[in-house]
Amino acid sequence: MITWRRLTEDDFPLLISWLEQPHVARWWNHETSIEAVRRDFGPALRGEEPSEELIAHLDGTPFGLLQRCRLADYPEYLAEVAALTEVPSGAMTIDYLIGDPQLVGRGLGPRMIRSAVRAIWDERPDAPGVLVPVSAANRASWRALEKAGLLRVAEGEMEPDNPVDDRAHYLYRIDRP
Repeated sequence: MITWRRLTEDDFPLLISWLEQPHVARWWNHETSIEAVRRDFGPALRGEEPSEELIAHLDGTPFGLLQRCRLADYPEYLAEVAALTEVPSGAMTIDYLIGDPQLVGRGLGPRMIRSAVRAIWDERPDAPGVLVPVSAANRASWRALEKAGLLRVAEGEMEPDNPVDDRAHYLYRIDRP
């Protein structure tokens, strides 16, 4: 069973170890010093930024990170998504990673995404849907979204997370049942 809890500063060493894994670093392209992690994740933990940072647990063991937010809380990001498709008021987005390389490719990504979407439906009754942009080159990520029940609704250019990637993105969506 997948459960969720808020990320805390005590989780930063674990998060750093995940961000340093080659399969994560390739797509997240994140600095891994404790200072950088505090700088980038600390504001959400302190309520200074509207995103939520959650640790995913499988049978009590942490295995992944989920970021979720309302698209409207990040106007520049919303504008990029809205350039590709209609964005309903209150729509949310997620970003995710599986930290342990031994857990990659075992169907945990789709399970994690389905669990995250169910949590949004339960905890955010005003969220009409979830839209997730993903680099077209990140096949594992967009396949996990498809297996979790999200549909590809658009393709287009967005700013990549990693500067080595081109701007080609797919946009996935799931609406509240």
